[in-house]
Amino acid sequence: MALEDVSATGMNYVPLSQVIGDFKITRDSDDFASNASDAAIRNFALRGIREIGFDVTSRIKSLRLSVNSENNTVALPDDYVDMLKIGVVDGDGILRIFGQNKNINYSRKIPDATATDNSAGGALNLPQNLIANREDDKTATTSDLSTADDYDFYVFENYLYDGTIGRLYGVGGGMMEGEYRVNLDQNRIEIDTDSGHSEVILEYVADEARSTNPVVHVYAEEALLSYIYYRLCERKANVPANEKARARAEYYNERRKANRRLSNFTKEEAMRITRKNFKLSPKY
Repeated sequence: MALEDVSATGMNYVPLSQVIGDFKITRDSDDFASNASDAAIRNFALRGIREIGFDVTSRIKSLRLSVNSENNTVALPDDYVDMLKIGVVDGDGILRIFGQNKNINYSRKIPDATATDNSAGGALNLPQNLIANREDDKTATTSDLSTADDYDFYVFENYLYDGTIGRLYGVGGGMMEGEYRVNLDQNRIEIDTDSGHSEVILEYVADEARSTNPVVHVYAEEALLSYIYYRLCERKANVPANEKARARAEYYNERRKANRRLSNFTKEEAMRITRKNFKLSPKY
């Protein structure tokens, strides 16, 4: 699969390589971070772009993904961090979202208790880290449960006639195109829909540190530079405590400034949302 380089898609983003280069240029020989290695600077830069991206400049991506018809699942993207919404697009270009249902089953089973996975002791190469193989098994555990009364809570009960006359009023609100549940154990999304959709649209928070060429918004550039310096000084024994406290305060101050600059919720937007709740009704 081809990798996408988004560093040149807009002038409002600065490549991480440029930020690292600027940090190296501005160092003096008497700085506390003057002896930092290139590997350490890049490591803290990636950590900083990840932390700032989660809390300040979230990179929101939207992907069209195929639904696996065999088990009705959708594989999560490589840079997936958190879910925003998932749904399908209608003919008018409007996203019809799915509702979250934490009761969707995605259980697995151990087919053979003597078989183990192929990893030799796991990441730490320890025999006790071996676990039994598992495979998908989302079938029912019993056939005694009846689904005949599952829709009783949708039905209007006419208390004047003891619920025997005029019972059926109709289904209520909250009905969506489908339901989903995030399955982090198997890195996928379980889909439950009767419409037979073959594709869905997923909007999610992406991990910018895993991009081909990570970028940071220009509003958060100073915050990232302050983060790199703060982390480089944090665990050094030869750095005075007051310098560590100053570096930490400078980072959080730059982070607050970036957050305020990126906040685009205006008074006009608040008034527009408030006015949507006022609707005229027929007068008799």
